[in-house]
Amino acid sequence: MDRTGATPRDAANGGVAAGEPYGKRKGRGQGRRGRWEHVFAALDLGTNNCRLLVARPEGETFRVIDAFSRIVRLGEGLAATGRLSEAAMDRAVEALAICADKMARQGVTRGRAIATEACRLAGNGPDFADRVRRETGLELDIITNAEEARLAVTGCAALLDRACERALVFDIGGGSTELIWLDLAGRRTPDGREPRFWQPRILDWVSLPCGVVTLSEQFGGIDVSPDGYVSMVGHVSALLEPFRQRCAEMEGGEDRQMHLLGTSGTVTTLAGMHLRLPRYQRHRVDGLWMSDADLARVTGRLVKLPPALRVAEPCIGEDRADLVIAGCAILDALREAWPAPRLRVADRGLREGMLYALMRKADREGGRRRSRRGRSRRRGGKGGGIPPSDA
Repeated sequence: MDRTGATPRDAANGGVAAGEPYGKRKGRGQGRRGRWEHVFAALDLGTNNCRLLVARPEGETFRVIDAFSRIVRLGEGLAATGRLSEAAMDRAVEALAICADKMARQGVTRGRAIATEACRLAGNGPDFADRVRRETGLELDIITNAEEARLAVTGCAALLDRACERALVFDIGGGSTELIWLDLAGRRTPDGREPRFWQPRILDWVSLPCGVVTLSEQFGGIDVSPDGYVSMVGHVSALLEPFRQRCAEMEGGEDRQMHLLGTSGTVTTLAGMHLRLPRYQRHRVDGLWMSDADLARVTGRLVKLPPALRVAEPCIGEDRADLVIAGCAILDALREAWPAPRLRVADRGLREGMLYALMRKADREGGRRRSRRGRSRRRGGKGGGIPPSDA
């Protein structure tokens, strides 16, 4: 339960077509209503990044037609001051203005812009949201930890291996880390088949007040000693322990087949390094399976690199060189708490979850409009006059 009293358990409403990666064509929507009437946008302003996806529906999923990503470090210095700095807000507003322009040029008709941990914690978070509305026209929705967890699961559900009974989904953010313990077996039909639209059941979840920005600021920034790294892992492990115990008690000592699924810049960076990519390539990283030995090897190599060589890594660069070590520490603590033979890498998450939710809402509202028109025709009406409300 988060500080607002909301909970995501069983709240991952709707579902993703089973096993379906977004962007794959499954049919056309000409002549159909609901989602097919719209261009959708999902904007995620996090503690470190500002990211946008603009998409059109395609079959059961969507096709991205425009995107934007920029490191803005909105949460820089937040842990020390409790407030968003003027410089950080300026960087974020500049990026958000670009997003607003892209949305207008693409003709977006349904969209949502969310802010996460930095704005949740900052004393001036609501004032910043007001500034964003005045200067960009965007309505920034500061979401709860609970909704953040739910959207992360919805966005990456298609990558879960349903041959397993359990999965731990984690999203290492800039200011917080969300962990969601999932039941992958509980939504099958009585004869063991998977339903067409499948969504895992959330058994438990937690939002740790620890992300790559906050942990990096706490333990020394870009130049972390070996002892400092051990301290980072130990700090995260202590934060994880209550949730680990809850999950273990829930399983009653039974050993279930499970895997990890990571949706964050940390795991995509490690995947790119594992593949030795000369530049980051999403289509090679998203959905990649890495063994625990692979993870140990690449994190071990990365944490030993001096800062200059980290900057030179094509999948890291200067903007992330001081944060990736903190991300590795969080991941190592997770791997110690939940030993799993493999991890699946997801270059998807909150924005994709928002897009699915927006499309489902458009379908529901389109269905209500069709139902109203049908009732009007049965009563002898012509379906004209005042159009039905979208509410």
